[in-house]
Amino acid sequence: MAARNLVNLKDVEKGYGSRTVLAGVTLGISAGDRIGVVGRNGDGKSPLLKLIGGREEPDAGAVTRLGGLHADMITQGDELDGTRSIRDELVGGRADHEWAADKTFRSVLDGLLGGVTMARFPQGLDTTIAPLSGGERRRIALAKLLLDGPELLLLDEPTNHLDVEGVAWLARFLAVRRGSLVVVTHDRWFLDEVATQTWEVADGEVHQYEGGYAAYVLARTERERQAAAQDARRQQLLRKELAWLRRGPPARTSKPKFRIEAANALIADEPEPRDSVELLRFAGARLGGKVLDAEGVSVTYGERELLGGVTWRLGPGERVALVGVNGSGKTTLVKLLSGELEPSRGHVTRGQTVRLAHLSQDTAEVPGHLRVLESLELIRGRTTLADGTELTAGSMCDRFGFRGARARTLVQDLSGGERRRLQLMRLLMDEPNVLLLDEPTNDLDIDTLTALEDLLDAFAGTIVVVSHDRYFVERVCDDVFGLMGDAGPAPSGPSSIGGGLRHLPGGIGQYIELRANADGDGGGTAAPPALARAPEARPVLGQAELRAARKELARLERALEKLAAREALLHEEMAAAATDHDALRELQSSLAQLAAQREELEAAWLAAGETLEA
Repeated sequence: MAARNLVNLKDVEKGYGSRTVLAGVTLGISAGDRIGVVGRNGDGKSPLLKLIGGREEPDAGAVTRLGGLHADMITQGDELDGTRSIRDELVGGRADHEWAADKTFRSVLDGLLGGVTMARFPQGLDTTIAPLSGGERRRIALAKLLLDGPELLLLDEPTNHLDVEGVAWLARFLAVRRGSLVVVTHDRWFLDEVATQTWEVADGEVHQYEGGYAAYVLARTERERQAAAQDARRQQLLRKELAWLRRGPPARTSKPKFRIEAANALIADEPEPRDSVELLRFAGARLGGKVLDAEGVSVTYGERELLGGVTWRLGPGERVALVGVNGSGKTTLVKLLSGELEPSRGHVTRGQTVRLAHLSQDTAEVPGHLRVLESLELIRGRTTLADGTELTAGSMCDRFGFRGARARTLVQDLSGGERRRLQLMRLLMDEPNVLLLDEPTNDLDIDTLTALEDLLDAFAGTIVVVSHDRYFVERVCDDVFGLMGDAGPAPSGPSSIGGGLRHLPGGIGQYIELRANADGDGGGTAAPPALARAPEARPVLGQAELRAARKELARLERALEKLAAREALLHEEMAAAATDHDALRELQSSLAQLAAQREELEAAWLAAGETLEA
């Protein structure tokens, strides 16, 4: 039985002023779809979401929705009434015993707002919304939307203002939630966890792919390779992404839509994203043996101690991420390292050769009368990477999306995301050897993120990243440290750093597990109680069962090889019958049947492989 069609767009066009962002778009959303939307800033992702949600009307074409469809969305702002309280927005007239007994309600409060006690707010549920920060308002708006439970959920950058625990909780909640979802986000880890389809908005069109971000990268690169229509710069960035993806399971999906063998062949000969040994040697030559040492530093605001006795030593060439809940002191620790803040106790020392650049969460002011290229050239006309590659200010503009006439745009006319990009470029052009990046992915689209990651691959220095973007952290950093907050003191031994700062060899996954264990009942990181799925216990296989599993795997591989040979033969027959339309239709039908068989065999092959790995 086919899934219900919820929303259809047919030949839709949408523009603003003289600029058309969507042209001739035809697509549909069915019940149960979970769609991630990606694309460059300004290419039409948010307008597409608003058209689907009925917030805007198309200039041409038609948008039709199923009668009685309950759809709701959250935009990048919020529409909360500042005069109302959190209780008014979330609870309404429900009695306390009613909502407190609702597992889904409690789960959302745990995941987004610190639990049913609402301890993070001064008056708990009765706190008035007006004086709250943008991040707090965002969490309340997101909680309200999730509790409302629309059949079609439309989310525009939902991970903004969430820490890594909040992002992980939201991904788990959405993955098991009933209903359909369309989400615009630059968070690639989140896309892989949530989306089963990916839409790319580019040049007024919407390209559709099966799977999350990893599968999208593979499919997009294969499409571009076959078409040979992209320039060398974009190919290099995409192929570096593929080299990184090689470290994870193939296409990070249990149901790939193209041959696993073809995907592996595509990335088999690609080099690692960066030569860590050579970069470390070069960093040691530039920085010497000492970079940044924080010894027993504490920071106190009034009676509150935000950091207590933290000790952290950073050496040349280290690439580390700093994680922790909102308010745990990450930004404060980075400011101590940069020298913008003096500790209440303890001291920070910096190596004599350190040239430090700090990207803060606040956009640095650049004189508005300057043009983008001019503002870069004021810093430096050209810069040299560790591999000897020389970048001019113009080529830096090109890498970060200011191409052609855009490089001559006045700074005062830039959007918030474009100002963030300019801030990054100015830092990198100054040739620092230590980078402190506080939420560098804010307001950046995926193409800009991959350009930044590509540039950091050749950065021969020390990098400290504070970010909730799990994909970016795993892509750029080699080590993760956590400010553990109420997760308990760091244990003695090699993991212990000092003052609640802990080395996490298992990365962000280990951090989330430790936080969940510390919370007892899961707190903000546990899967939604009403929706959680119990982990399946994997049986221990006997020798006979192992032999049978290996035989089955071998059989499936032989079957896939035979199928590939039959597909190749069909392609040859189609080429020979290029002018015979009837024969082509029959051959195409046969090819479609083979594709369906291949998909079933691949799913069985993956299941057999997982059985052997258990």
